[in-house]
Amino acid sequence: MKYIGDKAEDMKIAYIGGGSRGWAWRLMSDLALEQSISGTVYLYDIDYEAAKTNEIIGNNLKSQWLYKCVDNIEEALRGADFVIISILPGTFNEMMSDVHTPEKFGIYQSVGDTTGPGGLFRALRTIPLYVEFANKIKEYCPEAWVINYTNPMALCVKTLYETFPKIKAFGCCHEVFSTQNLIAKAVKEIEGIECSREDIRTNVLGINHFTWIDKASYKNIDLIPVYKKFVEKYFESGYEDRGDWKESYFNSANKVKFDLFEKCGIIAAAGDRHLAEFVPFLGYLENPETVARWKFHLTPVSWRIKNREELIEKSKRIANGEEKFEIEPSGEEGVKQIKALLGLGDLITNVNLPNIGQMEGIDYGTVVETNALFTKDRVQPIVSGELPEAVNMLLAPHVLNQKMIFEAAIKKDKDLAFQAFLNDPFLRKLSYSDAKKLFNEMFENTKEYLLGW
Repeated sequence: MKYIGDKAEDMKIAYIGGGSRGWAWRLMSDLALEQSISGTVYLYDIDYEAAKTNEIIGNNLKSQWLYKCVDNIEEALRGADFVIISILPGTFNEMMSDVHTPEKFGIYQSVGDTTGPGGLFRALRTIPLYVEFANKIKEYCPEAWVINYTNPMALCVKTLYETFPKIKAFGCCHEVFSTQNLIAKAVKEIEGIECSREDIRTNVLGINHFTWIDKASYKNIDLIPVYKKFVEKYFESGYEDRGDWKESYFNSANKVKFDLFEKCGIIAAAGDRHLAEFVPFLGYLENPETVARWKFHLTPVSWRIKNREELIEKSKRIANGEEKFEIEPSGEEGVKQIKALLGLGDLITNVNLPNIGQMEGIDYGTVVETNALFTKDRVQPIVSGELPEAVNMLLAPHVLNQKMIFEAAIKKDKDLAFQAFLNDPFLRKLSYSDAKKLFNEMFENTKEYLLGW
């Protein structure tokens, strides 16, 4: 890599999961739009054909970036300046078990990739892969910055640091961005002031997908009272900031978010689908009818399978020139973070990092999500303070499980994994014997990825 004026050229980005039809396409768009950086993106994926198709799509953009598909991770990583990881741990068969097997026992998960029974088994599959990634990065590009997009986010980042303590890694999630957009709409609705999420200053703290905002301001205006009025106005009906909540599995009316604000006094800063899974005892996920009353969705894996098939066909059409690839800003901040780390302008944004004191009341080493300053070759967490005690109590079982699940995966300890399973709030509604039955069935369904247990 070399610098010419205020530009960085000849960069090498390694993309693990480079056959992605979601994150990879967003990255391609954002890279094409950012003229101050250029280089080569090496695409590695166990689905070689998917990565090869992305190579064609990327190069057809005729941007300042070259895309190169490789069939081994070592070639992708060797000498990389940046590493991006976005993978599906396992297949949709395992995800089907993660999400839907618990339904036999009356447990309904809206996402199933971070917490709950589904999050635990997804983590057990993911952690060994991330141990391998960390060791490969240590060997082939120890100075590279590593950007993770895979869930369960916290455990992915924790595994990278526990395996290679000197790694320079962080995890990115866009859930907080959506909440900042919602706050901007509240400012317009209540105060009649137009502003964007970038204009709003927020203090972010929590764990991934269970993040909170305890301070928010626009210029000299404290936005917590503004948001309170907004919640009071739309508490019963909800507020559909992305259009009709029924039109997409990813839409909601923010009623869970508003209810948590009423209960806790600070802003829950993730989507309703994720928030509900951390507090199932509050009644948001009792059954599909309850979920509908709260105006969000259970996302079925059958839809994900159908969507994947549609995206595969779309990728073929784009690669063949039968459909245009739309270059437009993705709303993600990966490229902005890369620029800042190259010294091309500082950035403050929320990221997932091990706690070194940026969050009070949470054990050191726990991966937390707070704001951080991105500057040349450095990510410096910003002290965020402490959550209210009532909110910390909601976080407590999940913070403990982050440690227990990691240890269970590393030690291949089935008993410890089951203890973490029992500790999850979803399991409060089951008897011990039913919990054991569910655990054993889910373990059997994912045993292909649990070698040596």
